[in-house]
Amino acid sequence: MRKIALLLGFIAAGTFGTLRSADAQTTLGPKLSYTTDVVDYGEVEYAGNGERSWKFRNDGKQPLTITHAKGSCGCTIPEYPKEPIMPGQEGVIKIKYNTNRSGPIARTVELRTNEPEGSNSHIIQVKGNVKEAAPGSNGISPAQPAGGSVPVAH
Repeated sequence: MRKIALLLGFIAAGTFGTLRSADAQTTLGPKLSYTTDVVDYGEVEYAGNGERSWKFRNDGKQPLTITHAKGSCGCTIPEYPKEPIMPGQEGVIKIKYNTNRSGPIARTVELRTNEPEGSNSHIIQVKGNVKEAAPGSNGISPAQPAGGSVPVAH
């Protein structure tokens, strides 16, 4: 009976030691935090400004490094800081969306960081709407045929 109690004591100590170690890593390591995970373009003109910024902060105790950032398609391109963000400092991710296509924007940007495993992946939602192109905005006037030249009668 005494051996069982001793064995249970070691197991409990080992379990709590592991939990404390994981908690310490989470609270003492880097921590990416932000006020919103959405970049809302609102209504954007066709071929308008497709650049936006997303701010974040390192609320951890160690430098935060973004190791990877990727848009969900080729029309959404993130640019992220390559240098570490120090504790208490802010950083910015620039997101460029190709506004040469009209319609709703429903994309994502995935970030990976050096945070502890399980909390090192973040998804930024990119949303909005690109207005329809104005008639003739593609360089062809409404009366001009798609070939680009006006037929001349002989």
